[in-house]
Amino acid sequence: MNFDRIKEKLNILADAAKYDVSCSSSGSKRANKNKGLGDSSGMGICHSYTEDGRCVSLLKILLTNHCIFDCAYCVTRKSNDIKRAAFKVQEVVDLTINFYRRNYIEGLFLSSGIFKNADYTMERLVAVAKKLREEENFNGYIHLKSIPGASDELMREAGLYADRLSVNIEIPTVSGLKLLAPDKKREDFIKPMLKVKNEIIQYKSEKKIIKSTPVYAPAGQSTQMIIGATGETDAQIMYTSAHFYKNFHMKRVYYSGYIPISYDDRLPSIGTEVPMLRENRLYQADWLLRFYGFDVKELLTKEHPNLDADIDPKLSWALRNLEKFPVNINKASKHVLARIPGVGMRSVHKIIQARKYRNLNWEHLKNIGIAMNRAKYFITCDSKDFETKDRTPGQLKSLIMQESTSKFRKAYSNQLNLFDTQTPLVI
Repeated sequence: MNFDRIKEKLNILADAAKYDVSCSSSGSKRANKNKGLGDSSGMGICHSYTEDGRCVSLLKILLTNHCIFDCAYCVTRKSNDIKRAAFKVQEVVDLTINFYRRNYIEGLFLSSGIFKNADYTMERLVAVAKKLREEENFNGYIHLKSIPGASDELMREAGLYADRLSVNIEIPTVSGLKLLAPDKKREDFIKPMLKVKNEIIQYKSEKKIIKSTPVYAPAGQSTQMIIGATGETDAQIMYTSAHFYKNFHMKRVYYSGYIPISYDDRLPSIGTEVPMLRENRLYQADWLLRFYGFDVKELLTKEHPNLDADIDPKLSWALRNLEKFPVNINKASKHVLARIPGVGMRSVHKIIQARKYRNLNWEHLKNIGIAMNRAKYFITCDSKDFETKDRTPGQLKSLIMQESTSKFRKAYSNQLNLFDTQTPLVI
């Protein structure tokens, strides 16, 4: 083995993989068996993060950065003048095992550019996972990127060896994809997603009857959208996410702020700031859809198509719906409690449990851990003191912002309120 060449490939293909953020590993449970290597527990594996907050918890590489497509937003597009490299299947297997033995990683995230065609590329990705499982007895976490257009047979096989599968839809809208990647079709992304969804359902159903039935993609599937490369509103982005959650049983939709890499008139120019604040707000809105019972149409409307930059989506909704407040913390339902700004789902459960024994006052709520700087303006409790005075949405917003801190504070100012702009988790 030429170690210098392997190291060079690793530098090239690990760097190319950093633009993919959909590498969360939580949700899988794969027990160690036959004295094999590693295990992937239900708690997920350890994560580390880059300086910009992106997850790099796994050995995260591309099989190759060669690609037959010329997507304007992609650093590995065929017209880009970059150094190319490709791993052999056995090289990825050896790297994974050697890194694991040294305790550098606890799993593998493997994606790829597309060389020759979708099936040829997907076949090699599956071969890596198959070798790890069957030849190396590796029970650690494996996330495989599904290649758009890959056959149903390969997708079925991939899910038998990988913990999670994902297909990145890349651009939120069909029109945006057509503009920046005219060689690609949305249906090529949809087909493997639908196959994975149906296989998961089928295998779960069979396992109820035959216990020895293998688990198919136990951590489900995910997808990713690039944010800020095209002109979609936040409403368009969130409706796309809601569609994939509902119709494809997605575990996660990831949002990746576009990093300008191309001198192309269709894209933001080189030097344009990465929309990290907008990305953060989209994740908060996503959380509200998945765990707090909100609907997209409540958070975003024709009159309000983009999320506020300076306040989180739940507070923004509350300020636009003051007639629903104040909420009596000792009587409100779980659904209503979850909509109070500053009250997370853990606090909701604590409140419901605690009020079985007595009416709660401000001191109790502080001890429970709710964010009082926001919540106190929207609730009443077992206390004569209260903050629910007659205030306009603007006055409330100003008061709350004066008492709040944010890592994104420098990214916005009051001037942003004049424009139609965009911006973990107690919301």
